Amino acid sequence: MDTTDPEISFDERGICSHCRNFEENIRKDWHPDDQEQLRIIAESIKAEGEGREYDSIMGLSGGVDSSYLAYQAKRLGLRPLAVHVDAGWNSEIAVKNIENLVKKLGFDLHTYVVDWDEMQDLQASFFRAGVANQDVPQDHAFTASLYREALKKGIKTILSGGNIATESILPPAWAYNAMDLRHLKAIHKRFGKRKLKTYPTINFFQYYIYYPYIRRIKTVRLLNYLPYNKEEAIRTLESELGWRNYGGKHFESRFTKFQQAHFRPIKFGYEERKAYLSSLILSGQMSREDAIKEMEKKIYSEDQLQEDQLFVIKKLGLSKNEFKEIMAMPNKTYRDYPSNSSLFRLKDRLKGALGKLAPKK
Repeated sequence: MDTTDPEISFDERGICSHCRNFEENIRKDWHPDDQEQLRIIAESIKAEGEGREYDSIMGLSGGVDSSYLAYQAKRLGLRPLAVHVDAGWNSEIAVKNIENLVKKLGFDLHTYVVDWDEMQDLQASFFRAGVANQDVPQDHAFTASLYREALKKGIKTILSGGNIATESILPPAWAYNAMDLRHLKAIHKRFGKRKLKTYPTINFFQYYIYYPYIRRIKTVRLLNYLPYNKEEAIRTLESELGWRNYGGKHFESRFTKFQQAHFRPIKFGYEERKAYLSSLILSGQMSREDAIKEMEKKIYSEDQLQEDQLFVIKKLGLSKNEFKEIMAMPNKTYRDYPSNSSLFRLKDRLKGALGKLAPKK
């Protein structure tokens, strides 16, 4: 990590704030060898879901994390409903991966297709807003849809593929909170051209209070209790489930690949591979030297870049000239638009204060 993260700091030893945060705050929640705790969690989920059609629910994108989560859920004897939210950007490999997974694991699959006209208008609005995190419209819809389906089915446990082993670092400056509905609506109101009638949304109250505390829907990150090694997981998925690799983290979406591998690095200088590779270093899966070598590799060939750029521009209804103007315009952040950032900061402060007051184990 380096100063392309504007909020990074280094101590007198040259250790960055992300590494210090990992050691001081994150590592305590990472239990890759705690098989007993994993067993207890699995048994609790089974008991809570006894007599129901499903004991849990999980999002399935066809990527490594969610695919390996599905594999491990089956191994633990869980009965999740797999939910795939189609936002219009699936790669052919991702679709095939999902088909193979649910067939070979014996899971039911519910696919929710987001209205494309609304998604297109919302994503084009984010481009015109000039902010860094262009994945907000997709990520927000994914989460909102999963909670809605859990509530509809009476499911109390959401299995999340989020994990510390491969995702312990992601600078807030690079990717503002996708759960900020006020921010999403403010950008769409300013730059959008049609109403969002069916687009799934979730607000601050629902996400942090209503679903977890009133409806008692909890999120469990099973991969934090497993020795989750990305390369080993890929080999397992390939050999046992016919899974195919799509090339990069979250590249199961053509849009996400384009914005992570081209839009953000070129316009903002944010190269997300630095964060993902740094996370692998912290979890002991990669050396710093190998990570630096990996950073030297090009994600896109010139032909592939041109193909994906034209695909994204055309699919979003933008002209080439408008896209050039967006790339050249002054960069914006969430601070340039209405948001609930103050609420999120208050929530984090309260969580930190309550954590300090909790009895020591």
